[in-house]
Amino acid sequence: QVQLVESGGGLVQAGGSLRVSCAFSGSSFSTYSLGWYRQAPGKEREFVAAIAWSGYDKYYGDSVKGRFTISRDNAKKTVYLEMNSLKPEDTAVYYCAADNGLRNYYPYEFHYWGQGTRVTVSS
Repeated sequence: QVQLVESGGGLVQAGGSLRVSCAFSGSSFSTYSLGWYRQAPGKEREFVAAIAWSGYDKYYGDSVKGRFTISRDNAKKTVYLEMNSLKPEDTAVYYCAADNGLRNYYPYEFHYWGQGTRVTVSS
């Protein structure tokens, strides 16, 4: 059974940086494609970024392109989201997600979700 636990959220000033992490429990981490989504108060969940099981292909939502970077460490079974040049509109709960681990191609269908970590960007 796959479990995902996010960490690293917090309060940061606009223009600052933050890295959130997602620890994966389960087997065969290297066969899972992973993603980050976010949901701001009163808004729908929004796609932020995804990374292929191979680590070679990465995808980003338009609102974060050029500012956020997704990466993975297979040895640590962890996926990261490095967030730079943060804006108040980046304030949200950030969720980690994993697909079914079958070395899928994009677009990914995410089956497993974490509980989220809150990121607040002050102006």
